[in-house]
Amino acid sequence: MTARTIITITPTITMPMDDGTLFDLLSWMSPAWPIGAFAHSGGLEWAVEAGHVRDLASTVDWIGDLLEHGPLHNEAVFFLHALRAATAGDADMLVQVAELAAAAQSGFERHLETTAQGAAFRRIALHAAAPSGFAGMIAAVPEGALAYPVAAGCLFGFHAVPEMHGLVAYLHGCVANLVSAAQRLVPLGQTDAQRALHALRVPLRTLAADLIAHAGGDPFLALRGCTLVAEIGCMAHETTYTRLFRT
Repeated sequence: MTARTIITITPTITMPMDDGTLFDLLSWMSPAWPIGAFAHSGGLEWAVEAGHVRDLASTVDWIGDLLEHGPLHNEAVFFLHALRAATAGDADMLVQVAELAAAAQSGFERHLETTAQGAAFRRIALHAAAPSGFAGMIAAVPEGALAYPVAAGCLFGFHAVPEMHGLVAYLHGCVANLVSAAQRLVPLGQTDAQRALHALRVPLRTLAADLIAHAGGDPFLALRGCTLVAEIGCMAHETTYTRLFRT
């Protein structure tokens, strides 16, 4: 008897993105998009002061852990589900994601960081980038409860940005902001900052691909919260006497 081998091929479909959408994506995640991200370090300022982050390697390790286990992972979850809610035109789903995102913040500064940027993102989007229906759907989320990834995901969804492109762009913006903070705090030189970004490229893209492939209907099930030192650092930063950053 002749043995037969059956090979199953699963195609990967990448949705195309036109030049106009790419331009918009770069604009929304640019430092020129006025959401005040430069004023936030996500607890990195405390981590540098405490000696946890002191050079290129420890900067990459710290941010990499946030991507894999902590708040950046969770932000990616909220962003993806907000994008899907907007794509489906499901305002109830968007509100549920927004409520979960607001409740998931571990302390005052985490909440301040995400809602301040979320409110600013909604404000500038309504004036400069709002497609039909965006204003009505996002109005269902109270301003004090609108997390940054939810606001961004909603806008991306209304502009039909492909999930992988949108998630990579969003996470790149978050990671680049932390690397920029590390430049000022460690301090890192410009070359080491670019090395840090390059080193985080693979874990960032891996996270995006894994979430898209496995994130089901309930975003709560995809959340993680193992970066305890980072969360304590955010809380400790609240009482830091001299600081450069709001968080």
